[in-house]
Amino acid sequence: MNIRHKKRLVTLCILVNLIACSTDEKATNVNTEKSSDPFDNEQVLLSMVNFDSELQQAWISSESDLQSMIPTAEGQKLKVDFSAKENISTVRIEPKTPWDLNQYQNYNLAFEAENTGSTPIHLYLSIENPSTEIQKRSISLPVGFAGTIYFPLQGKEAETEVGLWGDAPPWQTNDHLMVWRSWRASQVNVKTIQALNFFTIGTLEDKHVNIDNIRIRKNPATEQDWLVNIVDKFGQNAKRDFPLKVKTEQELKKLADEELAILKVSKGMSDRSRFGGYSKGPKLEATGYFRTQKVDGKWWMVDPEGYLFFSHGPANVRMANLTTITGIDYAAPEIRVIRDDETTPEDSMGIIKIADEIKQSRFVTSEIRNNMFEWLPDYQDPLADHYSYRRSTHKGAVKHGETFSFYRANLERRYGQTEPESYVKQWHDVTLDRMKHWGFTSFGNWVDPAFYPKEKVPYFANGWIIGNFKTLSGKTNHWGLMPDPYDPVFKQRAQITINEIAEKVKASPWCAGIFIDNEKSWGEREGSVEARYGVILDALSKSVDESPAKAAFTQHIKSKYASVDELNKAWKTELADWAELAQGATFTSHSDAQIDDLSKMLEMLGEQYFIVVHNTLEEALPNHLYMGARMANWGMPDEIIKASIKYSDVLSFNIYEEGVQAHFWDFLTEVDLPVTIGEFHIGTATDSGMFNPGIVHAANQTERAAMYKKYMRSVLEKPYMVGAHWFQYVDEPISGRSFDGENANIGFVTTTDLPYPELIQAVQEITSDMYPRRYGK
Repeated sequence: MNIRHKKRLVTLCILVNLIACSTDEKATNVNTEKSSDPFDNEQVLLSMVNFDSELQQAWISSESDLQSMIPTAEGQKLKVDFSAKENISTVRIEPKTPWDLNQYQNYNLAFEAENTGSTPIHLYLSIENPSTEIQKRSISLPVGFAGTIYFPLQGKEAETEVGLWGDAPPWQTNDHLMVWRSWRASQVNVKTIQALNFFTIGTLEDKHVNIDNIRIRKNPATEQDWLVNIVDKFGQNAKRDFPLKVKTEQELKKLADEELAILKVSKGMSDRSRFGGYSKGPKLEATGYFRTQKVDGKWWMVDPEGYLFFSHGPANVRMANLTTITGIDYAAPEIRVIRDDETTPEDSMGIIKIADEIKQSRFVTSEIRNNMFEWLPDYQDPLADHYSYRRSTHKGAVKHGETFSFYRANLERRYGQTEPESYVKQWHDVTLDRMKHWGFTSFGNWVDPAFYPKEKVPYFANGWIIGNFKTLSGKTNHWGLMPDPYDPVFKQRAQITINEIAEKVKASPWCAGIFIDNEKSWGEREGSVEARYGVILDALSKSVDESPAKAAFTQHIKSKYASVDELNKAWKTELADWAELAQGATFTSHSDAQIDDLSKMLEMLGEQYFIVVHNTLEEALPNHLYMGARMANWGMPDEIIKASIKYSDVLSFNIYEEGVQAHFWDFLTEVDLPVTIGEFHIGTATDSGMFNPGIVHAANQTERAAMYKKYMRSVLEKPYMVGAHWFQYVDEPISGRSFDGENANIGFVTTTDLPYPELIQAVQEITSDMYPRRYGK
């Protein structure tokens, strides 16, 4: 679908001076010749619920009585008032008998919705089967929205794995497509639907929506050009026009020259120290390195010269994961060899040069991927330097294959090449100038190490502990299996990784801190025993000879219980002897005592992980801050938070919500340690030309900027916060990043390296008064 929003940007363009804009630009379809909407004569296969009968109204429930009914000329509709006082505010619709869709083929789920509130709403919907497994989707509804929302649920458009997290619209329709929030590769069977859950997450204001006529419709016929030539030669949406769309290389160069002229005369923010600290604030002890201190009841970082410092800037300022799968592979297995001694994960690899003899073995491994592109360069083309290779992928249409970076190609088009990769060097310089001009104080995690020796913007170094060590599996392993930190090989690999970081950092005062790993699969904070303690149950199922963690846990259990009989009594189990436990035991039910023990063992696992990482960092980089484990909302059990507190200088959480809700996050006040947000972002799939808004949705670029400001103000007012890093610098490829198909509008700049003017203006508004607002003086 295409939500069309007028973009009156004259004043904004004058302020930001980044792009040449017209006064009335729209995001529109390039092909507007379609005469009818494919859903004009929709075929309803099943009416799930229309709320007209008291029987159906009885299916609705919520913890806080969020729902009510509104009479209309056609019957009743559901009114939902989602509460900002809840982190996840949910209305559940569960019939007495589940909806059975097994008799139907080729269908989509649709419903009518109205945003009756004064702010846009990011609305989620999860479809739950009788096994409580779910598929999730979401959409942003602007103020005043009224229309039909849909998504394919069964059939070619729903089930084909094409390597895109956010789908390209399957039909040209005025109905509005919800975005996937689940991985298609882990397809959940929803041919029988137990319940529908409508919800919001982490809102700063109450949200209001009316819902009606939830139904199953037959899919229209597959469009002949579905997923064909959807990406143009600049890596943009070929099917739509939008305000920042580039049409020619001359236009791209002209816009680059205009921005360079502005950056050349920019002086940045006037209240900054050499390291980006608050030069108009108090001068504290200068240690020559970044540290933390509580001042007047608020936590701060302190820069090497002793000035108060708040870390704000983009994460992932690199080009390592901006390639996309082309659908080509090579019949050359030697290119896919992965060694045990590598320290860089696949998604962090830069451009890999492919030998000509290997290219000669090329073949099409995915036609649907290869057909997405209007243009890819011949191997003799100068822009062929931007081809690379992924030896493995996490999700997607192929397990490995050739990649291409439109972003790098566009940089070469923007700046030219006077010597090998001179455009990359210019990109470094432009990025540093933007950081100053936009008012950012630091880079976040995953910054290109080429920035380290520049000594112009503070940065956070990072590393991954990867290798051939033992692992543990939880119920859900989001990014991979959990390392077994009791394995001596894990400690060896940690030392190798951290020594490599230290070699790059060279004890520089410009390194504000160190991040190690990201969003580990510790388990869920809430939910079933298996969801919360899956990694511990997995360890207990192994033998002590196979699993170092199991050996440690067995020793702990035996030290607590004098005999196996005592253990059986507490756990309500029937283990024959200690040997049976040592060999491996599985449990289908869990007593309260066992759950308490599982909790303790999870804390032990976390503590062992943090001991290894902290102690290794302390030895290699004693003057630099350890920034914690970058826990995600879905992976921050209380036990792991408790363990991390003992060994982290700063706690880190990736908070993908509309803001930092005090009622949900103020437990950190009691923790009394400084905290940084490792990742957050907001995006839109409307006037960006992208298919996927990202994790947090905005209705359009103007609202995206407004939501950014609200988010940052919710951060700055928290006394425990010392930083917030936006993920990421550049939009992801519209055709999906190679690693997993993520393809979101989450950048400060487009794939053609053009800054989003609304967002940049919002950034400058925040950064210009960030220090006096937070310091309060």
